[in-house]
Amino acid sequence: MQQGLKSELTKQIIVDEAFKQFYEQGFKTTSIDKIMKASKLTKGAFYHHYTNKKQLALEVIALKVQKRVSDSMILPLYEPGDVIAILNTTFLNRIKSFSGYEKQHGCPMNNLINEIGDFETAYQLALKHIIETWKSALIALIDRGKSEHAIRENVSSKATAIYLISAFEGIRGIRKLYDNDVLLDDYLLGLSEYIQQLQP
Repeated sequence: MQQGLKSELTKQIIVDEAFKQFYEQGFKTTSIDKIMKASKLTKGAFYHHYTNKKQLALEVIALKVQKRVSDSMILPLYEPGDVIAILNTTFLNRIKSFSGYEKQHGCPMNNLINEIGDFETAYQLALKHIIETWKSALIALIDRGKSEHAIRENVSSKATAIYLISAFEGIRGIRKLYDNDVLLDDYLLGLSEYIQQLQP
């Protein structure tokens, strides 16, 4: 195997394992030693690619967390079609698609926001960038809905975007406290009613 390719694969293994450990065990309790032991790689391999845990964490946010949110919650908002249908599909169907594992552990981004959002400016900026990108995509979609008369003109695009993101992230965190989906079902009903009320 070419050295460059081997090096990239090693880096990918470290990032994947770090994401898994941060998600399951929490960021602050996950050490470099734990990550490297779980990945079956040496600490020398870690320091070949990263200076410290902070550098690795920023890469996990950029390569894993941001991609996850972008693929599932941001890019779908730019799809053509009925705006209300897009909101329903993106928010309601996404909640329904989560596995038991994902319900148990919550949202990786939200977990990091709660654990290290006030811990380090670099983490704060990286996580805030994801939220701002998501918010901008929602505002653009809601504005399009208003121009197409699918959403009431007096609806605040910014307030609606922030509410939708906050409610979605909030239920992901609260669901970790329960062992069934009764709470999720109530959330889905409330969210569905809220989205319908955006219409003229």
